[in-house]
Amino acid sequence: MATTREVRNRIRGVKSTRRITRAMEMVAAAKLRKAQQRVEQAKPYAAKLDEMLSHLAAASTGEIQHPFFEERPVKHATLVLVTADRGLCGSFNANLMRESDNWRREHAETAFEFMLFGKKGWDYYRRRGVDVLDHQLGWEGEMDYGRAREAVQRLSKRFVSGETDRIDLIYTTFVSMGSFRVTRETFLPIPRHPVGSEDEQEREREYIFEPTPQDIYAQLLPYYATTKLITVLTESFASEQASRMLAMNAATKAAGDMIDSLTLEMNKARQAQITKELLEVVSGADALKG
Repeated sequence: MATTREVRNRIRGVKSTRRITRAMEMVAAAKLRKAQQRVEQAKPYAAKLDEMLSHLAAASTGEIQHPFFEERPVKHATLVLVTADRGLCGSFNANLMRESDNWRREHAETAFEFMLFGKKGWDYYRRRGVDVLDHQLGWEGEMDYGRAREAVQRLSKRFVSGETDRIDLIYTTFVSMGSFRVTRETFLPIPRHPVGSEDEQEREREYIFEPTPQDIYAQLLPYYATTKLITVLTESFASEQASRMLAMNAATKAAGDMIDSLTLEMNKARQAQITKELLEVVSGADALKG
């Protein structure tokens, strides 16, 4: 059994760790509130753009052509993986790596490349011989719209020029403070919106386009692609902070349980020492009475 001093030192160390995890939890909670606000601000704008694309496709006559819609056989694919720059956020990064490895196995017969957002993804794949188109580090959970636009421009240019035939996204969707999920979806080509009964109603409204629908698409789709990536990044940042907050909360509770266990162990050791000393005193007294 450990001595009282050893147990006391362990308790002191665990208490120090608990203070750190509690502070990290509070920092993550503060960052989460800001990140959640950005998600709530970005989603309505992205939804409105999506609605505009649906109405335009439904109301315009004829097939609208744009390079972002071009579907072709996939000979070269690109994966945009959004991870965290830091750890201590539970299984957040591990789940993303697992999904990206699944994507890599599915594209084993074709050439592929990665664009990595976050240091954890870069650390994971730079040692695995993966062709990395670019690695975006140092985001620290903060949105940089200039860097996001540059990334979209680079991806769009590669797709339009035919250097890559398909661009997929793997990121974490923020559902709530306690719920988030790994998501995989296509970035380019942009899926065409299906024509249904609502689209028929849109046609009946007889929109008048000025300029032509083709010109509107040419202006609208680059904004759509940029907004899509910004929304993905904001969702990922919010999910990262929520995951870190939950992980640090669990670590703080585990530290408290360990302190309770060690305190009980220390009390037992102290009681055993007191009992031993009492027995020695009683034995000495009996020996003197002799």
